[in-house]
Amino acid sequence: MDRDAETLKMKANYNHLRMVLGRCGIECEGIETLCMKDLTLRRDSAEKIIGWALSHHIKSNPGADPDVRVILSLESLKCGIELLEIESKKSLKDIVTENTFEISDIIPPSEIGVTFDDIGALENVKDTLKELVMLPFQWPELFCKGQLTKPCNGILLFGPSGTGKTMLAKAVATEAGANLINMSMSRWFSEGEKYVKAVFSLASKISPSIIFLDEVESMLHRYRLKTKNEFIINWDGLRTNEKERVLVLAATNRPFDLDEAVIRRLPHRLMVGLPDARSRSKILKVILSKEDLSPDFDIDEVASMTNGYSGNDLKNLCVTAARRRIIEIVEKEKSERDAAVAEGRVPPAGSGGSDLRVLKMEDFRNALELVSMSISSKSVNMTALRQWNEDYGEGGSRRNESFSQYV
Repeated sequence: MDRDAETLKMKANYNHLRMVLGRCGIECEGIETLCMKDLTLRRDSAEKIIGWALSHHIKSNPGADPDVRVILSLESLKCGIELLEIESKKSLKDIVTENTFEISDIIPPSEIGVTFDDIGALENVKDTLKELVMLPFQWPELFCKGQLTKPCNGILLFGPSGTGKTMLAKAVATEAGANLINMSMSRWFSEGEKYVKAVFSLASKISPSIIFLDEVESMLHRYRLKTKNEFIINWDGLRTNEKERVLVLAATNRPFDLDEAVIRRLPHRLMVGLPDARSRSKILKVILSKEDLSPDFDIDEVASMTNGYSGNDLKNLCVTAARRRIIEIVEKEKSERDAAVAEGRVPPAGSGGSDLRVLKMEDFRNALELVSMSISSKSVNMTALRQWNEDYGEGGSRRNESFSQYV
């Protein structure tokens, strides 16, 4: 799915460039050799690239016959792409500094640094997000006809702490080529309505963009009625402009604290639950992908020993296991140094990073005694989350019952 999405995005970029080249009567061979996986072109941005590429071509060929059909070189096209990337970074900075209330936590997609490949498991949630977010953001022309295919502007990720909701939000922004606006809790409570207006104004200016609300139940609480109402008014305003690609992506550990007005505006509600053994194995493979492991190391065995652990719990477990090697070296060096001093010898030189041994199963068994699960699958909160998913989530009993009719 990930490779297919990347391939489709590249093909869409190539098609936009070919359409502009064809309209202008310009040729360019070898467009498919350009790497544009980090770009999400629209018609206006493709026109800018060709315009700059043509300018570069004219400067590079001052004596060219104006009556001869222009054939752009890949070098000129690369120049146009580089200028688009420079303009995007510059324009984002200029837009943000126009209004002090618009200075939010904004991360361009190229700087987020998280993709779906960095998230082990959660395949169903990732596939759904690709369908709901990436397709409308990358092919807006396919979602502009009629009312039924209009993209949604509200998605809720809910589930226990440490299951990857924030990472999913970052990955969605990266893969969709959208600017991520991470709303600040402190500004929400200190500057209220002004901050809300500024955030939506900014999101429109730097579209495509994703407004991310972590702990949404705290932000849209009924006791902050004026700020909440201002947010809903601006949120509803997104529906009136079909060309703006702005999404409100919310996350919470307590979806049952949301009122009906907020739930109604989050039509897609996806539970990000605790991983099963197979999913834990995938998460561990991602976490340990750059570590040196002993030949007899068994990831599936570690996964089976960590029933009930969240993705964050597994990360803490791996960090604790890896730290055991360092503690061994430090204790050994301290013992050797103390012995040398007691005997009047020169203490030995310290160890370097190359002295670190590989990770063993024993390290993880030891770490399991120190790192426990952060939430019990039988806790009141987990029971409430599962029930809320049944009642309001996309993975609830209604979907399962409907699906079973066709199996």
